Amino acid sequence: MTDPETSPLARIRFVLVETTHTGNIGAVARAMKNMGLRRLHLVSPRQPPDAEAMARASGADDLLAAAEVHPDLVSALAGCRRVIGSSARHRAVAWPLVEPPAAARLLLEEARHGDVALVFGRECSGLSNDELARCQYLAHIPTDPDFSSLNLAAAAQVFAYELRRVWLEQADAAPAAAPRDLAPSEALEGFFAHLDQTLLDIGFADPEQSSKLGRRLRRLFQRAEPDRTELNILRGILSAAQGRKSPGRFARAAAPAPREE
Repeated sequence: MTDPETSPLARIRFVLVETTHTGNIGAVARAMKNMGLRRLHLVSPRQPPDAEAMARASGADDLLAAAEVHPDLVSALAGCRRVIGSSARHRAVAWPLVEPPAAARLLLEEARHGDVALVFGRECSGLSNDELARCQYLAHIPTDPDFSSLNLAAAAQVFAYELRRVWLEQADAAPAAAPRDLAPSEALEGFFAHLDQTLLDIGFADPEQSSKLGRRLRRLFQRAEPDRTELNILRGILSAAQGRKSPGRFARAAAPAPREE
């Protein structure tokens, strides 16, 4: 069996966005530790972990002490090869949708080679469209539609269990192929900012109506999962479209005409 300290489980982040109740942070930490997960990241929690969080953690206070706090989601996802967002709500712009077992397989597949993240939204409203746009997949727990709302910690427990179950099945399996050097989250964010600006510069996008277009383009490129080299090529194309490259820089001088004897 693979050592849990060096297994893919050690590279999976649970990211909680603007959690309101500190008790939920503690309960998520407990759910994670039950299943061998240790990477807890907090994005602008309303309050830092306190005595209520410690009580709900029930022995997982080491995860709370080690939790990383970030000012925004972008910094919480820095270095991640794959990001999945958890949400109970379906969206106007359809995202690739998976259930917890498939989400676990997708995360563990890339966690063999680097950090990945599972993102949970606010207790009252979940993830915003802009936050979901930073995820490659949307994970949905198929609850009863008549009573679909899950407590944050309960949702975290479902995913934590599936991650451990799949990990136990795959622990001794070798990767099928050498890993691709996937562009990390922060590199993708730089590309999307460059893309947005280019679309404005060339007159393709309307600044007042471009948010939905931006989400659709994010979905397109995130589905492709470009590696670093491919992302550099795409950014070079954008720079050329912005006029930052000399149009004739690869032109070759015409060969001289043959002389007539």
